[in-house]
Amino acid sequence: MQKLLTAAVVALAATVPAHAQKKPEVAGDSAVVTAPGKGAAARVVSISASVEAIDAASRTLTLKGPRGRVVDLPVGPQVKNFDQIKVGDFVVVRYFESLALELKKGGTGIRERSERQNTETAKPGEQPAAGAARQITVIADVMAVNAKTQTLTLRGPKRTVDLRLRDPNQIKLVKVGDQVEATYTEAAAISVAPAPKPAAKKDEKKG
Repeated sequence: MQKLLTAAVVALAATVPAHAQKKPEVAGDSAVVTAPGKGAAARVVSISASVEAIDAASRTLTLKGPRGRVVDLPVGPQVKNFDQIKVGDFVVVRYFESLALELKKGGTGIRERSERQNTETAKPGEQPAAGAARQITVIADVMAVNAKTQTLTLRGPKRTVDLRLRDPNQIKLVKVGDQVEATYTEAAAISVAPAPKPAAKKDEKKG
């Protein structure tokens, strides 16, 4: 379910300007927070798309997003009230992802990777909705520190990667032999609401 939602976000948001105001629309925000030996970055994207067609047999919605892009979104059994969705409704797809890093000085932990997943669904009678979340935690060894390029070489349980910190004060704290704990979280949610009524036009000719 989550991968399908993520794919829908990517497809519907493609080439959409951040200032789009008319529905369907896309909105988003991002933030970066740092502290000595710690850092986190997160972003949220919210997209509303109109339901253009419904295939009840395959539980697939045809959605039209900003800029008129159309995608087919298979809706899993997590959306209990699928039969409530009607053509003309708006599907709101929200996607969140974050990456948090924490330095473990002189770390002696075992390089490892763990993953957790969670899903939530609407209760019978409520408006159709579903959500999925995944969190991956990796402990990696610091194999090299390049202060000039502000890059760390990290060796995890399965592969070695280069990570650019872009913060000279942070990279001064890191030494070969330390460890870094990285936690990546992504979540996607879909909810369906009745299509809003068109706003009444104001009479420009007064008096």
